[in-house]
Amino acid sequence: MADAQYILPNDIGVSSLDCREAFRLLSPTERLYAHHLSRAAWYGGLAVLLQTSPEAPYIYALLSRLFRAQDPDQLRQHALAEGLTEEEYQEKLERVILGSKAAQQNPAEVRSLWQTCGELMFSLEPRLRHLGLGKEGITTYFSGNCTMEDAKLAQDFLDSQNLSAYNTRLFKDVDQDGKPRYEVRLASVLGTESALHSEMTSRLKSYEFHGNHFQVTRGDYAPILQKVVEHLERAKAYAANSRQEQMLAQYIESFTQGSIEAHKRGSRFWIQDKGPIVESYIGFIESYRDPFGSRGEFEGFVAMVNKAMSAKFECLVASAEQLLKELPWPPAFEKDKFLSPDFTSLDVLTFSGSGIPAGINIPNYDDLRQTEGFKNVSLGNVLAVAYATQREKLTFLEEDDKDLYIRWKGPSFDVQVGLHELLGHGSGKLFVQDEKGAFNFDQETVINPETGEQIQSWYRSGETWDSKFSTIASSYEECRAESVGLYLCLNPQVLEIFGFEGADAEDVIYVNWLNMVRAGLLALEFYTPEVSSWRQAHMQARFVILRVLLEAGEGLVTVTPTTGTDGRPDARVRLDRNKIRSVGKPALERFLRRLQVLKSTGDVARGRALYEGYAAVTDAPPECFLTLRDTVLLRKESRKLIVQPNTRLEGSEVQLLEYEASAAGLIQSFSERFPEDGPELEEILTQLATADARFWKCPSEAPSGQA
Repeated sequence: MADAQYILPNDIGVSSLDCREAFRLLSPTERLYAHHLSRAAWYGGLAVLLQTSPEAPYIYALLSRLFRAQDPDQLRQHALAEGLTEEEYQEKLERVILGSKAAQQNPAEVRSLWQTCGELMFSLEPRLRHLGLGKEGITTYFSGNCTMEDAKLAQDFLDSQNLSAYNTRLFKDVDQDGKPRYEVRLASVLGTESALHSEMTSRLKSYEFHGNHFQVTRGDYAPILQKVVEHLERAKAYAANSRQEQMLAQYIESFTQGSIEAHKRGSRFWIQDKGPIVESYIGFIESYRDPFGSRGEFEGFVAMVNKAMSAKFECLVASAEQLLKELPWPPAFEKDKFLSPDFTSLDVLTFSGSGIPAGINIPNYDDLRQTEGFKNVSLGNVLAVAYATQREKLTFLEEDDKDLYIRWKGPSFDVQVGLHELLGHGSGKLFVQDEKGAFNFDQETVINPETGEQIQSWYRSGETWDSKFSTIASSYEECRAESVGLYLCLNPQVLEIFGFEGADAEDVIYVNWLNMVRAGLLALEFYTPEVSSWRQAHMQARFVILRVLLEAGEGLVTVTPTTGTDGRPDARVRLDRNKIRSVGKPALERFLRRLQVLKSTGDVARGRALYEGYAAVTDAPPECFLTLRDTVLLRKESRKLIVQPNTRLEGSEVQLLEYEASAAGLIQSFSERFPEDGPELEEILTQLATADARFWKCPSEAPSGQA
């Protein structure tokens, strides 16, 4: 059963991201702007391969080479002609690759790529199954010999120098005396040797910190970021206003010099650019996949406004100040001034990265969110894909709930995403002491509602939410935002904004809460019992909420093991809709207040104890979650794959290229993404991966003096 989660069926679901109508409404200039931003995003997204695992760049290069030589249908026909059966074509990857046209054209190169990544691609060695540090997992944000202690030391060093971890990786070498030497490498086009002076030049040097040697360098992903910069430069010519031009100029500076401060300046202009027709954001953004929780995965999106849904979100923004007062913490724990954000519903044209979210609240820089604002984005065509649910594939629900769930899942998710992004991520104050010693709260009068005492802890200069709460920061914050969504969806004013009243409003509430508790059960797929760790921040957050609502008791939520009609283990999740307000709301109120107070005060010890306590997965009765995890894996539905369109410049006009919702369509979209420089990109990726390959040898394999 432990290996079941690593097996994917051949008939995995595939959906297309439809943005045809939104793209059609763009002007020629807006299309050119969107095209070049998309190109920048797609090129930058290749860096994610280098941020994930040692073999990922080689897998990409191998598949790219394979499908440049033959499309999926040609490859299939070729394999069958070479004597493979239909079943073997689906299952014998090595024979398909080594017998392909690509292998016939370049046998040595294709065989070398396969030998580099083939075994690793399928390995279920415990350390290679999931993200983690050292012997606990695999990550390329850190060299393979880095431990959690190394990560903490590096974070303390970065904090001491007011350097952000977002665009960094950490490499550890050991000298002949056995003493560690750390390289903090910044992502940039320019290398350390560059003579061009900038704000970053003085930071590129050696440091001694707590008896340890640190060297700050730059140039990570340089040839990839060079292509990002080229297209951002071209996009500037089609910007709609000076704010967009200044935004892009700062992004270019950031990626060229390795400066997060420049990216922050670009983000300020982005925040000020209200209601653009073409919306975008790009950079080292989300820290979900860093085992320590501080380094950002490269992400870039380009999308177009959906005016109908955006109008509802504008109404929600207009009500935000009043709704914030409904949240269960004292006014002193809320921002001094609500900075009214942009909140739009967008249809995605391009989203590069490891996945596509349903909604976004950015930027992730706490200092900007606290003082200058943020933007909220709901991705409408992504939500449309998520809404699509087949009754026969709905697991763990009562039969009586299934039709209601299908009817209201989409509308309730609109409400939840809106509240989650705007009033979840957009709420709450961090108590900070700046570099001059000044506080942003009154030490004499502000009282901790959990202890009844004055505030005892806070954030000091250089500390951020991510750096302080590290490994739990992302999931804790997602849990807080999800809880805000559940809590405020009970407000009639919110439901009226989205057009729901009476019985319909009650159904939306019920399905929203039911969806959350079901998601909490489904989340067990993303828990790894061998190392007692969670692999996905949002799913961990939903499990925590399930635990909180189960703890509320009185029959509000129950999870009951059963036997399915097929005779195999099954389970049922039940939510008593009559107790949501009387039992669920008070429980969520207490939990939300504790989350916010601990976040505001930077109380890591109590925050970690609270969150990790609820996130613990045991086989203790009555739920027996470890046993239920086996049932979840047995009944799991594979996550859908999403096919995205491409844009192509033909003369001075931009064409939208769409693909069918199939594995072949997905492959074609990738094959046509880089039509002119595919071979060059394959070489860039493999060269970058090979240059650092020594850092990911198993600790027992590393030669003396190396990682």
